Amino acid sequence: MKRERLTQIVLVIVGLLNLAQLYFLYMDLLHSSWLLERKPEVGPMFLSFFIPVGVFLLMAARRPSEHRSMIALVAWWNISHAVVMAIQTVEAWTHGVHRNFADVIVILVIGAVLLALLPARREAVAPSVA
Repeated sequence: MKRERLTQIVLVIVGLLNLAQLYFLYMDLLHSSWLLERKPEVGPMFLSFFIPVGVFLLMAARRPSEHRSMIALVAWWNISHAVVMAIQTVEAWTHGVHRNFADVIVILVIGAVLLALLPARREAVAPSVA
């Protein structure tokens, strides 16, 4: 029971962190900074992926065992995202651009924790023969 409660807490925290990206998306779109500062327009699109993930993790927090696939998807998504970010950070360093590795580590840890807390598969109950 403690493990399920811990899973619920982690899902709520990660869900709220993802949902908090709504503020940054709103500010980006409000000020059109991606357009006016000639930044790539991927910023707002990228942020928009986090928001639904946050909503679904908050929904999964009620009954994690019923949302195992969703939790696994988010875990592997975070891990793959961290790997891509790590490659980009190393590439930046080789071109003389300093990039902090902290965000890579945070995203990787989130994915690893979600995988570690992934609820066990539920056994299918065989119908009883009367």
